[in-house]
Amino acid sequence: MKQTVNSFLQHLVIERGFSQNTLDAYSNDLNQFREFVENKLHSSDDQEAWRLVDINLLNAYISELRDNRKYRDTTTARKVAAVRSFFGYLSANGLISEDPTENLGSPRVGRTVPKFISEDDVKRLLSTAADTGTPEGRRDASILELLYATGLRVSELVALNVQDIDFEEGFIRTWGKGSKERIVYLYPDALSSLRVYIGGARVELLSEKKGETALYLNQRGERLTRQWVWNILKTGAKKAGVDPKITPHTLRHSFATHLLQNGASLRHVQELLGHSSISTTQVYTHLTDSHVREEYERSHPRA
Repeated sequence: MKQTVNSFLQHLVIERGFSQNTLDAYSNDLNQFREFVENKLHSSDDQEAWRLVDINLLNAYISELRDNRKYRDTTTARKVAAVRSFFGYLSANGLISEDPTENLGSPRVGRTVPKFISEDDVKRLLSTAADTGTPEGRRDASILELLYATGLRVSELVALNVQDIDFEEGFIRTWGKGSKERIVYLYPDALSSLRVYIGGARVELLSEKKGETALYLNQRGERLTRQWVWNILKTGAKKAGVDPKITPHTLRHSFATHLLQNGASLRHVQELLGHSSISTTQVYTHLTDSHVREEYERSHPRA
């Protein structure tokens, strides 16, 4: 059974271009489901076991997630979605004759309101971070400035290389979910901060690893990890007296929120965030109904 799961995961990478983070989530969810099926059917026969999965077994799995493991509805819904995708793959490739997930229910999950911090909190966070003289401190200040300037996901930030920056035109080239390329522009202060970091702190951190292309480096001259960026932000928030629950995604939400509050169009924000659908971006319009009204009046031919 594990072999079929691995084949599906390979399909997600090769055919659908899923990122490593998304792939890890699918792998965790599907292998958890595989173990459940093996225990219930007492079989590890790859082909036969998947054919034996029916709606009753699937509902039992959902009950296991919700009642025994006490997962939240959002987590359960994500795991069920992974199972649906998997059986869709099995059906499309003729490995099963009927898809047992066709009539499968799933927890209804409402969209959560994005958490963001105020413009004053952002200013305090960035100004506090900038008030340091160590190479690591100057790197951290550049990271926080860049996160707020671009709305990048933390995975996109740590994947950046020096050659992804165009100082002349003032933008960064990044690759988001599904390996989709997009251009993100920088305001002058962020561009200046980045230029100073590359010409100074990065050179000091680079040490002997002259061939390293990563934009942001740790003390050993190696590419920073996502967890490292989380810690940088937590430390910076504590020094600035900002909400300690802040995460890199909070700065992404703040970026989008402040753009909309200051008159940016929803479509523009969608492009900057790298959302494939504008419905994903619309979650930010809870902030002010006036933005929804403005979009309607600008777009409707009879408005």
